[in-house]
Amino acid sequence: QVQLVESGGGLVQAGGSLRLSCAASGSIFSINAMGWYRQAPGKQRELVATITSGGITNYADSVKGRFAISTDNAWNTVYLQVNSLKPEDTAAYYCNAAAVVSGAMRGYWGQGTQVTVSS
Repeated sequence: QVQLVESGGGLVQAGGSLRLSCAASGSIFSINAMGWYRQAPGKQRELVATITSGGITNYADSVKGRFAISTDNAWNTVYLQVNSLKPEDTAAYYCNAAAVVSGAMRGYWGQGTQVTVSS
């Protein structure tokens, strides 16, 4: 089983920044893509940003120009730099990985890290 562990969340004032990280471990042959999603209380989980093995990134319109997704060279960790935070960014942020395990590609989720932005 693939394990994803998020960290880096916290309580910040509006306009502040954080760097979230997601470390992957387990019997992973390769990771084809990684992404960040978020879910606020009473709302559906939504896409924040994704990055493919080819380096192509995608962002939700609400975070373009403020957030940046990246990985280390070995693709063991994915980061989300979150800048110019707004109260509406408050949510639990979840890491997702599309990984090849035992010859098949599957999607995996972490447990989330909380980001709270005060007004």
